[in-house]
Amino acid sequence: MATTGPRLASDTSDGNNARDQLIEAASQIMREGDTIDLSLSELSLRAGLNSALVKYYFGNKNGLMLALLDRDMGNIVQSLGALVAKDMQPADKLRIHIGAVIDTYHAFPYLNRLLMRMVRDSAPAEAARIAELYLKPISNVYEVLIAQGIKAGKFRKTDPQFFYFTVTGAADRFYSSRLVLRHCYNQDDFDENMRDAYREHTIDLIMRGLLV
Repeated sequence: MATTGPRLASDTSDGNNARDQLIEAASQIMREGDTIDLSLSELSLRAGLNSALVKYYFGNKNGLMLALLDRDMGNIVQSLGALVAKDMQPADKLRIHIGAVIDTYHAFPYLNRLLMRMVRDSAPAEAARIAELYLKPISNVYEVLIAQGIKAGKFRKTDPQFFYFTVTGAADRFYSSRLVLRHCYNQDDFDENMRDAYREHTIDLIMRGLLV
């Protein structure tokens, strides 16, 4: 007899799928609701899975949030590492990176808010792990690339720390302002045309301030 309602994963293959489904369902809820809060019942309905699986795979909802953060931020750090290894000028690397940051926040507008909450609310050891994996690598890359550009006479003297906050803030503030977009500009969401235009605007604005 067929059963209805959220299901439990039964074998290893289904289990891997179920874990990924829960992470993706959480991501969808956050994107669509412009929030980093979600209920287990809403997650269960979206994923089509029993909410008990959250405890099984992640320990609790906070563990699920950490798994989502690991998925999204892990891709960013890995891509940045690959970019740094390329034989390109520092300015070209930063242009590509800034564009990728805008695209990433378009896909995951909750990302910086989730990152800050996880650092704030996690145990000290876990907060240190998050910073070591996802905050320091980006900051370190900025230090290296900006130093290279200054040494080559291409960049103005620029504080890498301020540069980090400028790039992150430009992306996060834009994509966390859906209500401003709706009430001030009579537009419900950020479409791909707006993403592309904002990407070019942000790259141009930041790089003009950096280049000699």
